[in-house]
Amino acid sequence: MKDLTLNSQEAIRALTGFIQTVMQDAGFNKVVLGISGGVDSALSAFLSAKALGAENMLALRLPYRTSSPESLEHAQLVIDELGCPSKTIEITEAVDAILAQNPDATPVRRGNVMARVRMINIYDQSAAFPGLVVGTGNKTETLLGYSTIHGDGAYDFNPLADLYKAQVRQLAGELGVPEVIINKAPSADLWAGQTDEAELGYSYDDMDQIFYCLVEESYTRDDCLKGGFAPEFVDAITKRIKQYRFKSILPRAGSVGQYSLAGLEELPFYKA
Repeated sequence: MKDLTLNSQEAIRALTGFIQTVMQDAGFNKVVLGISGGVDSALSAFLSAKALGAENMLALRLPYRTSSPESLEHAQLVIDELGCPSKTIEITEAVDAILAQNPDATPVRRGNVMARVRMINIYDQSAAFPGLVVGTGNKTETLLGYSTIHGDGAYDFNPLADLYKAQVRQLAGELGVPEVIINKAPSADLWAGQTDEAELGYSYDDMDQIFYCLVEESYTRDDCLKGGFAPEFVDAITKRIKQYRFKSILPRAGSVGQYSLAGLEELPFYKA
């Protein structure tokens, strides 16, 4: 087993410093984020509050009619613990208006609609507050492609982008996120009874282990097999990484041979 444990204090200093640098560069001093009741959004909230002060963070609860009451309670725990401004915005009417046009939508499609309607509200509130939108997705989810483009995959910056799920739990514990949130089964709460691990087919602990080997230690398939991973597990995970890679990079841009905006920061005027 690979030890994914970070130096908690160094990691927290790095991430709060990152948040402060992003805000300074963008000319903002406030942030907005959705609070789901899960450990990821809780950690983003605690890091943001530590970096900027809780009074400069707007936390949003965005329930749909099938949302778990427990999720709402846990989201409120985070809000109460931090003492930050908050709003609860019911998304049922907006979501149902879209789904009424698509009565045969699969649970995944329905969940994607909910995620995108939530992000519409988050960005609308970010304009009113005003503040930058904080991401809440971790590195494990990104590698899996386990997010909704223009939904939870949308943000202005993401302090959790380099943290595996186990490391999210570690830092959450260090910062005082309530244990009931840290220890519960992860769920996007997109439909009743949904859990991440049941939907994905593997535990986060197992996925963290193979991702650490593949990404941080550059394992090949043979290395993974020698390390004790089952062939079907290795193949399923590597296939998924490749299949959903498009979600973790900027959309591909066409070119007629002129200067690419991807290199804008390298131009003389930008460096001045």
